Amino acid sequence: MDKREQLIESTRELLWERGYVGTSPKAIQERSGAGQGSMYHHFQGKSELALAAIGRTADDLRARAEAEFSGPGTVVERITVYLRRERDMVKGCPIGRLTQDPDVMADADLRKPVEETFGWITGRLAELLEEGRATGELDAALDPTATATALVAVLQGGYVLARAAGSPDVFAKAVDGALGLLAGKEN
Repeated sequence: MDKREQLIESTRELLWERGYVGTSPKAIQERSGAGQGSMYHHFQGKSELALAAIGRTADDLRARAEAEFSGPGTVVERITVYLRRERDMVKGCPIGRLTQDPDVMADADLRKPVEETFGWITGRLAELLEEGRATGELDAALDPTATATALVAVLQGGYVLARAAGSPDVFAKAVDGALGLLAGKEN
């Protein structure tokens, strides 16, 4: 991995662990093994590097979700695979955690990939739910956009509850509850 990639990957990790304010250029350099000259050779500053790291995290998240959304099975099975995939529930969502960072939310450039990622996930879930309605798998009265938004909220809320409890169990319960509602029965 070249220095530019090491800088991006180190920044991704640090943003997830510490947030934007807690991710200093010095911490990035220490984690990546890159010197200050190398960092500023590849990026104009912390903001530009953070934008590259957030963009990479968003791209990876969307690619993984798309693989699950377009995989085999019924709509509910594909959504189940997405919601139940292995995650670090206690650590939280690497994109969702950025919404709690005032410096990221105050910067339109840094906020943009966060907004776009949640918009994309909600949109893809709505498309799947519409597909389920069209095939008769899901109730015709189901509102795909509202339900997709609720599923994203359950996922992000599950991360918050898991962090608060210090346990992934509550995340799993939130997902089970959402899937039970989607299936129209207790899970």
